[in-house]
Amino acid sequence: MVPFMRILGIETSCDETAAAVVERDAEGRGNVLSDVVLSQLDEHSAYGGVVPEIAARAHVEALDELIEEALKRANVSLDDVDAIAATSGPGLIGGLLVGLMTGKAIARAAGKPLYAVNHLEGHALTARLTDGLAFPYLMLLVSGGHTQLILVRGVGQYERWGTTIDDALGEAFDKTAKLLGLPYPGGPAVERMARDGNADRFDFPRPLVGEARLDFSFSGLKTAVRQAAQEIAPLSDQDVADICASFQKAISRTLKDRIGRGLQRFKREFPTTGEKPALVVAGGVAANLELRATLQALCDKNGFRFIAPPLSLCTDNAVMIAWAGLERMAIGAAPDTLDVQPRSRWPLDANAETLIGFGKRGAKA
Repeated sequence: MVPFMRILGIETSCDETAAAVVERDAEGRGNVLSDVVLSQLDEHSAYGGVVPEIAARAHVEALDELIEEALKRANVSLDDVDAIAATSGPGLIGGLLVGLMTGKAIARAAGKPLYAVNHLEGHALTARLTDGLAFPYLMLLVSGGHTQLILVRGVGQYERWGTTIDDALGEAFDKTAKLLGLPYPGGPAVERMARDGNADRFDFPRPLVGEARLDFSFSGLKTAVRQAAQEIAPLSDQDVADICASFQKAISRTLKDRIGRGLQRFKREFPTTGEKPALVVAGGVAANLELRATLQALCDKNGFRFIAPPLSLCTDNAVMIAWAGLERMAIGAAPDTLDVQPRSRWPLDANAETLIGFGKRGAKA
C-alpha cells in the first residue's frame, strides 16, 4: 500500500505565481491544504497579452512570500512535507527558471526530493484529484497555448490524438478580442459580448469539420472574423456582439465534430472500460459556458461522463503541480536531480508527429 504523502507545489509557467500544499492518503484520495495564486492580469492587460520579462520579474518578487503563505495556510512547515514539485515546462522560460530554481533551492536546503513536473501533466491528472477518476480517459486541453485531445492511459502514459495545426483556441479568442477592441484576456470578453449577439448573422468557417483526423485549426476562422469586421466597419456594439456570437458558435460546432469523433474512437478502442467513460476538459478556455454546454451535450449523447474541474483548477495553479508530483511518487517514480533544466516546449506524447501546438519545438506542418 502506498503511504500517506504531502508535497509542496510551485507553478510559474506563465502569468500566475502559485504555491500549494496537497496530501495523498494511502487509498489515493487527495486533500488540498492550501492553494495560493497571485494573478498578474493588471501588469499585462495594458499590453494586450503576457509580456515574458514582466512575468518573470513578478514571479521573482512574489514567489517566496506565496510559498510562505501556502505553508502557513496549510499549517505545516517544510519539515512536514515529503517532497517539492515545481513546474519545469512547457511555458515561458523566464518564469520556469524562477519557479524551478526556487524549488531546487528549497529541496536542497530542506533535504527533500524534487519533482520537475510537466505543466500539461498537471492538467491531465487533475480530474483524479477532484473526481477520483480511473484510467483511461480522454482529456481536451484548451488554453492560450494549447489545444489538444489526449488519451490519458496512466501516470506518464499519454497519447496525443489531436492538436491544433496553427493557433491554440485561447489564442484565437484573444486575437479576436483584440481585433474587435475588447479588453484582455479575450476569452471572457468575447463570451460576455456574445450573450447579446445574433449567432446566425455571420456564417464563419468550421475548419477541419468532417475530416477523419482529430486535429484542430483556428487560423482560418480568425481570418474570417477579421474580414467580416473590415467589411462592415466602423463597428457598432451590436456588430461586435454578433461577430462574437457567430465566432463562438463556429467554435462550438467545430468542437462538436472534432471531439465527437474522438469519443467514438475511444469507445472503439476501449469497449469494456467498466464504468462510464469520461471526457475531461482543462485549461482557461474551459470556463466558457457555451463550450461547456456543447461538450456536456456531446458526452450525454455518446454515453460519456463530462468532467470539468473547478475553474480554479482549470487555469494555471500549483495544486495540479503538487498532485502530479504525488502521482509520480505513488507509482515509485524516481525524483529529479538538481541539474534538471526547464523546457519551454515539453510534449506529453514524445512520439507524436511534430506539429504546432503540442509542446515540442519544430517546423510548422
